[in-house]
Amino acid sequence: MRKVAVVGIGCTKLGEHWEKSLRDLSTESGALALKDAQVEGKEIEALFIGNMSAGRFVGQEHLAALAAEQAGLNPIPATRCEAACASGALAFARACSSIQAGEHDIVVAAGAEKMTDLKGTDAISTLMGAGDQEWESSMGLTFAGLYALMARAYMKKYGLTREELALVPVKNHHHGMNNPYAQFHMEIDVEKVKRSSMIADPLRLLDCSPITDGAATIILASEEAAKRFKNPVWVRGIGQASDTLALHNRADITYIAAAEHAAKKALQQAGIGIGKINVAEVHDCFSIAEILAYEAIGLAERGKSKDLLNNKETTIGGRIPVNTDGGLKMGHPVGASGIKQIVEIVKQIRGEAGNQVKGCDYGLAHSVGGSGATCVVSVFGKEEPE
Repeated sequence: MRKVAVVGIGCTKLGEHWEKSLRDLSTESGALALKDAQVEGKEIEALFIGNMSAGRFVGQEHLAALAAEQAGLNPIPATRCEAACASGALAFARACSSIQAGEHDIVVAAGAEKMTDLKGTDAISTLMGAGDQEWESSMGLTFAGLYALMARAYMKKYGLTREELALVPVKNHHHGMNNPYAQFHMEIDVEKVKRSSMIADPLRLLDCSPITDGAATIILASEEAAKRFKNPVWVRGIGQASDTLALHNRADITYIAAAEHAAKKALQQAGIGIGKINVAEVHDCFSIAEILAYEAIGLAERGKSKDLLNNKETTIGGRIPVNTDGGLKMGHPVGASGIKQIVEIVKQIRGEAGNQVKGCDYGLAHSVGGSGATCVVSVFGKEEPE
Protein backbone atom coordinates (compact mmCIF):
# COMPACT_ATOMS: atom_id res chain seq x y z
CA MET A 1 0.00 0.00 0.00
CA ARG A 2 1.41 3.38 -1.02
CA LYS A 3 2.28 6.10 1.48
CA VAL A 4 0.43 9.44 1.57
CA ALA A 5 1.60 12.92 2.58
CA VAL A 6 -0.15 16.24 3.17
CA VAL A 7 1.63 18.78 0.98
CA GLY A 8 -0.71 21.78 1.08
CA ILE A 9 -3.27 23.33 3.45
CA GLY A 10 -5.81 26.15 3.30
CA CYS A 11 -8.58 27.42 5.58
CA THR A 12 -10.97 30.36 5.46
CA LYS A 13 -11.80 32.59 8.39
CA LEU A 14 -14.57 30.92 10.39
CA GLY A 15 -17.67 32.91 11.23
CA GLU A 16 -20.82 34.46 9.80
CA HIS A 17 -19.99 35.19 6.16
CA TRP A 18 -23.05 37.05 4.93
CA GLU A 19 -21.13 38.37 1.94
CA LYS A 20 -19.84 34.96 0.77
CA SER A 21 -21.58 31.96 -0.74
CA LEU A 22 -20.75 28.29 -0.24
CA ARG A 23 -18.95 28.28 -3.60
CA ASP A 24 -16.96 31.37 -2.56
CA LEU A 25 -15.79 29.71 0.64
CA SER A 26 -14.82 26.40 -0.94
CA THR A 27 -12.99 28.18 -3.77
CA GLU A 28 -11.13 30.42 -1.32
CA SER A 29 -9.83 27.56 0.82
CA GLY A 30 -8.90 25.58 -2.29
CA ALA A 31 -6.89 28.47 -3.71
CA LEU A 32 -5.05 28.86 -0.40
CA ALA A 33 -4.15 25.16 -0.35
CA LEU A 34 -2.91 25.20 -3.96
CA LYS A 35 -0.79 28.24 -3.17
CA ASP A 36 0.61 26.63 -0.04
CA ALA A 37 1.53 23.47 -1.96
CA GLN A 38 2.73 25.46 -4.96
CA VAL A 39 0.85 23.24 -7.39
CA GLU A 40 -1.35 24.15 -10.34
CA GLY A 41 -4.92 23.02 -10.70
CA LYS A 42 -4.10 20.93 -13.75
CA GLU A 43 -1.99 18.64 -11.54
CA ILE A 44 -4.95 17.66 -9.34
CA GLU A 45 -6.31 14.24 -10.30
CA ALA A 46 -9.37 13.90 -8.02
CA LEU A 47 -11.41 15.85 -5.50
CA PHE A 48 -13.24 14.63 -2.39
CA ILE A 49 -15.34 17.16 -0.46
CA GLY A 50 -17.03 16.73 2.89
CA ASN A 51 -20.40 18.38 3.38
CA MET A 52 -23.23 17.53 5.73
CA SER A 53 -26.28 19.27 4.37
CA ALA A 54 -25.80 21.92 1.69
CA GLY A 55 -29.22 20.97 0.31
CA ARG A 56 -30.99 22.11 3.47
CA PHE A 57 -28.61 24.90 4.45
CA VAL A 58 -28.40 26.67 1.07
CA GLY A 59 -30.46 24.57 -1.37
CA GLN A 60 -27.40 23.25 -3.19
CA GLU A 61 -26.95 19.53 -3.74
CA HIS A 62 -24.39 18.01 -6.15
CA LEU A 63 -21.70 19.96 -4.33
CA ALA A 64 -18.66 18.02 -5.56
CA ALA A 65 -19.35 18.90 -9.19
CA LEU A 66 -19.81 22.55 -8.21
CA ALA A 67 -16.52 22.59 -6.29
CA ALA A 68 -14.62 21.05 -9.20
CA GLU A 69 -16.14 23.52 -11.63
CA GLN A 70 -15.38 26.56 -9.47
CA ALA A 71 -11.79 25.44 -8.98
CA GLY A 72 -11.31 24.87 -12.71
CA LEU A 73 -10.64 21.17 -12.14
CA ASN A 74 -13.02 19.61 -14.67
CA PRO A 75 -13.08 16.85 -15.86
CA ILE A 76 -11.47 15.11 -12.87
CA PRO A 77 -13.64 12.82 -10.72
CA ALA A 78 -15.26 14.74 -7.85
CA THR A 79 -17.02 13.05 -4.94
CA ARG A 80 -19.06 14.41 -2.04
CA CYS A 81 -18.72 12.58 1.30
CA GLU A 82 -21.32 12.78 4.08
CA ALA A 83 -20.99 11.56 7.66
CA ALA A 84 -22.63 14.43 9.57
CA CYS A 85 -19.96 16.42 11.46
CA ALA A 86 -17.32 13.87 10.41
CA SER A 87 -17.94 14.55 6.69
CA GLY A 88 -14.62 16.34 6.18
CA ALA A 89 -12.69 13.60 7.94
CA LEU A 90 -14.42 11.01 5.77
CA ALA A 91 -13.49 12.96 2.61
CA PHE A 92 -9.88 12.92 3.82
CA ALA A 93 -10.00 9.16 4.44
CA ARG A 94 -11.46 8.44 1.01
CA ALA A 95 -8.90 10.72 -0.66
CA CYS A 96 -6.10 8.83 1.08
CA SER A 97 -7.61 5.52 -0.04
CA SER A 98 -7.58 6.63 -3.66
CA ILE A 99 -3.84 7.32 -3.44
CA GLN A 100 -3.05 4.18 -1.47
CA ALA A 101 -4.87 2.10 -4.08
CA GLY A 102 -2.78 3.60 -6.88
CA GLU A 103 -5.66 5.42 -8.59
CA HIS A 104 -4.20 8.91 -8.17
CA ASP A 105 -1.02 10.74 -7.16
CA ILE A 106 -2.16 14.27 -6.22
CA VAL A 107 -5.64 14.70 -4.72
CA VAL A 108 -7.72 17.39 -3.01
CA ALA A 109 -9.59 16.65 0.22
CA ALA A 110 -11.86 19.48 1.29
CA GLY A 111 -14.81 20.37 3.47
CA ALA A 112 -17.28 23.23 3.33
CA GLU A 113 -20.48 24.35 5.03
CA LYS A 114 -22.59 27.52 4.85
CA MET A 115 -24.82 27.38 7.91
CA THR A 116 -25.84 30.94 8.76
CA ASP A 117 -28.19 31.52 5.82
CA LEU A 118 -30.83 29.69 7.87
CA LYS A 119 -32.26 31.14 11.08
CA GLY A 120 -31.05 29.38 14.21
CA THR A 121 -34.05 27.10 14.75
CA ASP A 122 -33.90 25.86 11.15
CA ALA A 123 -30.15 25.25 11.43
CA ILE A 124 -30.69 23.22 14.61
CA SER A 125 -33.39 21.20 12.85
CA THR A 126 -31.06 20.56 9.92
CA LEU A 127 -28.29 19.41 12.23
CA MET A 128 -30.67 16.91 13.83
CA GLY A 129 -30.69 15.10 10.50
CA ALA A 130 -27.53 13.50 11.90
CA GLY A 131 -29.57 11.87 14.66
CA ASP A 132 -32.28 9.24 14.56
CA GLN A 133 -35.32 10.88 12.95
CA GLU A 134 -37.85 8.39 14.29
CA TRP A 135 -36.60 8.13 17.87
CA GLU A 136 -34.88 11.48 18.47
CA SER A 137 -35.61 14.45 16.23
CA SER A 138 -39.32 13.67 15.80
CA MET A 139 -39.59 13.62 19.60
CA GLY A 140 -38.14 17.13 19.85
CA LEU A 141 -34.58 16.24 20.82
CA THR A 142 -31.70 18.42 19.64
CA PHE A 143 -28.00 17.62 19.68
CA ALA A 144 -27.59 19.90 22.67
CA GLY A 145 -30.25 17.75 24.35
CA LEU A 146 -28.52 14.50 23.40
CA TYR A 147 -25.13 15.65 24.65
CA ALA A 148 -26.80 17.04 27.78
CA LEU A 149 -28.11 13.53 28.51
CA MET A 150 -24.59 12.19 28.04
CA ALA A 151 -23.20 14.90 30.31
CA ARG A 152 -25.73 14.27 33.08
CA ALA A 153 -25.12 10.52 32.97
CA TYR A 154 -21.35 11.05 33.05
CA MET A 155 -21.54 13.55 35.93
CA LYS A 156 -23.64 11.14 37.98
CA LYS A 157 -21.44 8.13 37.23
CA TYR A 158 -18.03 9.74 37.67
CA GLY A 159 -18.60 12.80 39.86
CA LEU A 160 -17.63 15.40 37.27
CA THR A 161 -18.60 18.84 38.58
CA ARG A 162 -20.16 21.74 36.70
CA GLU A 163 -16.95 23.70 37.30
CA GLU A 164 -14.78 20.93 35.84
CA LEU A 165 -17.01 20.69 32.76
CA ALA A 166 -16.49 24.43 32.22
CA LEU A 167 -12.71 23.97 32.08
CA VAL A 168 -13.06 22.66 28.51
CA PRO A 169 -14.42 25.86 26.91
CA VAL A 170 -12.20 28.02 29.15
CA LYS A 171 -9.14 26.22 27.76
CA ASN A 172 -10.33 26.29 24.17
CA HIS A 173 -11.19 29.99 24.24
CA HIS A 174 -7.71 30.64 25.62
CA HIS A 175 -6.13 28.62 22.80
CA GLY A 176 -8.31 30.33 20.21
CA MET A 177 -6.86 33.73 21.00
CA ASN A 178 -3.84 32.89 18.80
CA ASN A 179 -5.86 31.38 15.96
CA PRO A 180 -6.37 33.90 13.12
CA TYR A 181 -9.17 31.75 11.65
CA ALA A 182 -11.21 31.59 14.87
CA GLN A 183 -14.80 32.79 14.97
CA PHE A 184 -14.25 34.24 18.45
CA HIS A 185 -11.32 35.93 20.13
CA MET A 186 -12.24 36.31 23.78
CA GLU A 187 -11.06 34.83 27.05
CA ILE A 188 -13.67 33.36 29.38
CA ASP A 189 -13.59 31.90 32.88
CA VAL A 190 -15.53 29.23 34.73
CA GLU A 191 -17.97 31.73 36.24
CA LYS A 192 -18.75 33.21 32.84
CA VAL A 193 -19.53 29.74 31.49
CA LYS A 194 -21.81 29.04 34.46
CA ARG A 195 -23.63 32.36 34.03
CA SER A 196 -24.21 31.95 30.29
CA SER A 197 -27.67 31.06 29.02
CA MET A 198 -28.98 27.57 29.72
CA ILE A 199 -29.34 25.55 26.51
CA ALA A 200 -29.97 21.99 27.78
CA ASP A 201 -29.12 21.30 31.41
CA PRO A 202 -26.22 21.10 32.28
CA LEU A 203 -24.98 22.58 28.99
CA ARG A 204 -24.96 26.35 28.74
CA LEU A 205 -24.30 28.61 25.78
CA LEU A 206 -20.54 28.71 26.35
CA ASP A 207 -20.44 24.90 26.42
CA CYS A 208 -21.67 24.79 22.82
CA SER A 209 -19.90 25.19 19.49
CA PRO A 210 -21.33 27.94 17.27
CA ILE A 211 -23.21 27.95 13.97
CA THR A 212 -20.44 28.68 11.46
CA ASP A 213 -19.65 29.29 7.81
CA GLY A 214 -16.29 28.12 6.54
CA ALA A 215 -14.21 25.82 4.38
CA ALA A 216 -10.87 24.04 4.59
CA THR A 217 -8.79 22.18 2.01
CA ILE A 218 -5.72 19.96 2.01
CA ILE A 219 -3.61 18.65 -0.86
CA LEU A 220 -2.47 15.02 -0.62
CA ALA A 221 0.30 13.34 -2.59
CA SER A 222 1.65 9.84 -3.05
CA GLU A 223 5.13 9.04 -1.77
CA GLU A 224 6.59 9.46 -5.26
CA ALA A 225 4.82 12.74 -5.93
CA ALA A 226 5.65 14.04 -2.43
CA LYS A 227 9.39 14.06 -3.22
CA ARG A 228 9.04 17.40 -5.00
CA PHE A 229 7.34 19.14 -2.08
CA LYS A 230 9.04 20.80 0.86
CA ASN A 231 8.10 19.83 4.40
CA PRO A 232 5.49 17.10 3.70
CA VAL A 233 3.54 15.78 6.69
CA TRP A 234 2.91 12.05 6.50
CA VAL A 235 -0.34 10.21 7.07
CA ARG A 236 0.60 7.42 9.47
CA GLY A 237 -2.78 5.82 10.18
CA ILE A 238 -6.54 6.19 9.65
CA GLY A 239 -9.33 4.46 11.54
CA GLN A 240 -13.08 4.67 11.02
CA ALA A 241 -15.83 3.02 13.07
CA SER A 242 -19.56 3.28 13.67
CA ASP A 243 -22.12 2.83 16.44
CA THR A 244 -25.90 3.02 16.78
CA LEU A 245 -27.48 6.16 15.40
CA ALA A 246 -29.89 6.55 18.31
CA LEU A 247 -28.34 7.30 21.68
CA HIS A 248 -30.75 5.09 23.60
CA ASN A 249 -29.49 1.97 21.79
CA ARG A 250 -25.93 2.37 23.13
CA ALA A 251 -24.59 0.06 25.80
CA ASP A 252 -23.14 3.07 27.66
CA ILE A 253 -24.00 6.68 26.84
CA THR A 254 -21.00 7.91 28.84
CA TYR A 255 -18.57 6.46 26.31
CA ILE A 256 -18.04 6.85 22.53
CA ALA A 257 -17.23 3.28 21.50
CA ALA A 258 -16.79 4.14 17.81
CA ALA A 259 -14.00 6.56 18.74
CA GLU A 260 -12.20 3.88 20.73
CA HIS A 261 -12.28 1.47 17.77
CA ALA A 262 -11.21 4.14 15.27
CA ALA A 263 -8.35 5.36 17.48
CA LYS A 264 -7.03 1.87 18.09
CA LYS A 265 -6.99 1.16 14.36
CA ALA A 266 -5.28 4.46 13.47
CA LEU A 267 -2.62 4.07 16.15
CA GLN A 268 -2.03 0.44 15.20
CA GLN A 269 -1.48 1.45 11.57
CA ALA A 270 0.88 4.18 12.73
CA GLY A 271 2.80 1.67 14.83
CA ILE A 272 2.77 3.89 17.91
CA GLY A 273 0.90 4.19 21.20
CA ILE A 274 -1.11 7.18 22.32
CA GLY A 275 1.83 8.20 24.52
CA LYS A 276 3.79 9.18 21.39
CA ILE A 277 1.18 11.74 20.33
CA ASN A 278 2.39 15.31 20.95
CA VAL A 279 -0.78 17.18 20.05
CA ALA A 280 -4.41 16.30 19.34
CA GLU A 281 -7.44 17.92 17.80
CA VAL A 282 -10.62 16.33 19.16
CA HIS A 283 -14.31 16.84 18.49
CA ASP A 284 -15.58 19.34 21.08
CA CYS A 285 -19.00 20.24 19.66
CA PHE A 286 -20.08 20.43 23.33
CA SER A 287 -17.86 20.50 26.43
CA ILE A 288 -18.73 16.93 27.38
CA ALA A 289 -17.66 15.72 23.92
CA GLU A 290 -14.03 16.65 24.56
CA ILE A 291 -14.09 14.87 27.90
CA LEU A 292 -15.48 11.74 26.27
CA ALA A 293 -12.85 12.01 23.51
CA TYR A 294 -9.98 11.91 26.02
CA GLU A 295 -11.15 8.55 27.29
CA ALA A 296 -12.07 7.04 23.94
CA ILE A 297 -8.68 7.72 22.32
CA GLY A 298 -6.76 6.61 25.40
CA LEU A 299 -5.53 9.84 26.96
CA ALA A 300 -7.37 9.06 30.20
CA GLU A 301 -9.05 6.12 31.88
CA ARG A 302 -12.84 6.19 32.10
CA GLY A 303 -13.99 8.82 34.53
CA LYS A 304 -10.51 10.38 34.80
CA SER A 305 -10.66 13.10 32.16
CA LYS A 306 -11.22 15.71 34.84
CA ASP A 307 -7.68 15.03 36.11
CA LEU A 308 -6.24 16.12 32.75
CA LEU A 309 -8.24 19.35 32.93
CA ASN A 310 -7.57 20.11 36.58
CA ASN A 311 -3.84 19.57 36.07
CA LYS A 312 -3.85 21.55 32.79
CA GLU A 313 -2.27 18.62 30.97
CA THR A 314 -4.27 19.39 27.79
CA THR A 315 -3.44 23.11 27.85
CA ILE A 316 -0.53 24.53 25.85
CA GLY A 317 2.58 23.74 27.87
CA GLY A 318 0.96 20.63 29.33
CA ARG A 319 1.73 16.96 28.71
CA ILE A 320 -0.59 16.57 25.70
CA PRO A 321 -2.08 19.83 24.40
CA VAL A 322 -5.54 19.33 22.90
CA ASN A 323 -7.36 21.66 20.50
CA THR A 324 -4.47 24.08 20.22
CA ASP A 325 -6.44 26.19 17.73
CA GLY A 326 -9.43 26.40 20.06
CA GLY A 327 -11.19 23.38 18.58
CA LEU A 328 -14.74 23.45 17.28
CA LYS A 329 -15.57 25.95 20.02
CA MET A 330 -13.80 28.50 17.83
CA GLY A 331 -15.90 27.60 14.77
CA HIS A 332 -17.72 24.48 13.61
CA PRO A 333 -18.69 24.55 9.90
CA VAL A 334 -19.79 20.95 10.21
CA GLY A 335 -18.74 19.61 6.79
CA ALA A 336 -15.37 21.35 7.02
CA SER A 337 -14.44 20.72 10.66
CA GLY A 338 -12.66 17.41 10.06
CA ILE A 339 -10.39 19.06 7.49
CA LYS A 340 -9.88 22.13 9.68
CA GLN A 341 -8.58 19.84 12.43
CA ILE A 342 -6.04 18.32 10.04
CA VAL A 343 -4.89 21.80 8.96
CA GLU A 344 -3.98 22.55 12.60
CA ILE A 345 -2.18 19.23 13.07
CA VAL A 346 -0.16 19.82 9.89
CA LYS A 347 0.78 23.31 11.11
CA GLN A 348 1.93 21.88 14.43
CA ILE A 349 4.15 19.26 12.80
CA ARG A 350 5.56 21.85 10.39
CA GLY A 351 6.28 24.18 13.33
CA GLU A 352 3.95 26.92 12.03
CA ALA A 353 1.07 26.90 14.55
CA GLY A 354 -0.12 29.91 16.53
CA ASN A 355 0.17 27.92 19.76
CA GLN A 356 3.16 25.87 18.74
CA VAL A 357 3.90 22.68 20.66
CA LYS A 358 7.64 22.14 21.01
CA GLY A 359 9.10 19.02 19.43
CA CYS A 360 5.87 18.03 17.68
CA ASP A 361 6.58 14.79 15.81
CA TYR A 362 3.12 13.17 15.92
CA GLY A 363 -0.41 14.53 15.90
CA LEU A 364 -3.88 13.01 16.05
CA ALA A 365 -7.22 14.25 14.68
CA HIS A 366 -10.50 12.85 16.08
CA SER A 367 -13.77 13.66 14.30
CA VAL A 368 -17.25 12.51 15.37
CA GLY A 369 -20.48 12.40 13.38
CA GLY A 370 -23.72 12.91 15.29
CA SER A 371 -23.65 11.78 18.91
CA GLY A 372 -21.02 9.16 18.12
CA ALA A 373 -22.52 7.06 15.33
CA THR A 374 -19.46 7.73 13.14
CA CYS A 375 -15.89 8.43 14.14
CA VAL A 376 -12.76 8.96 12.06
CA VAL A 377 -9.35 9.18 13.73
CA SER A 378 -6.18 10.02 11.82
CA VAL A 379 -2.53 10.02 12.93
CA PHE A 380 0.16 12.17 11.30
CA GLY A 381 3.93 12.22 11.60
CA LYS A 382 6.93 14.33 10.65
CA GLU A 383 8.95 11.40 9.32
CA GLU A 384 8.06 9.25 6.32
CA PRO A 385 6.83 5.79 7.37
CA GLU A 386 9.19 2.89 6.73
